[in-house]
Amino acid sequence: MRERVTGIGGVFFRARDPKALVAWYEEHLGVPVSEGYAIFPESRNTVWSPFSEDTDYWPAGKQSMVNFTVRDLDAMLAQLRAAGVDVDDKVEELDGIGLFGWATDPEGNRFELWQPVEADRSIPLQGM
Repeated sequence: MRERVTGIGGVFFRARDPKALVAWYEEHLGVPVSEGYAIFPESRNTVWSPFSEDTDYWPAGKQSMVNFTVRDLDAMLAQLRAAGVDVDDKVEELDGIGLFGWATDPEGNRFELWQPVEADRSIPLQGM
C-alpha cells in the first residue's frame, strides 16, 4: 500500500511575541490553550503555534511550516526518498509524543512529518 499523510498535525508560523499572540487568540477567539499552546482536540489535537520570529526550526526565508501526521514515518520517508524528494537524514523521537521527520517540497518549503503515539499527549513544542 502506498503511504499517505493522515491529517494536519500543526501549523507553525513566525511571530514577534509568540506567547502574547497565543494569549490574544485565547482571549478574543476562544482558542483552546493548553500549557501555552493552542491545541484543537476536536481536530485530533491539531496544534496552531506561533514560533519566535528568529526560530531556526525551518528556513528563515519562509514564514511558516506545516506538520502532517502519518501512520508510518519510516515508510513515508523511504517513499519520498525513492521519488527523489529532499528528505532530512535526521529523525527525532519525543517521548510520549511520537516520531518526527522533515522534507522539502519543490519550492523550498520545509514540512514536518509526525507519527504520533497512540496515547494521549501534550505537545512540548521547541520553538516558543
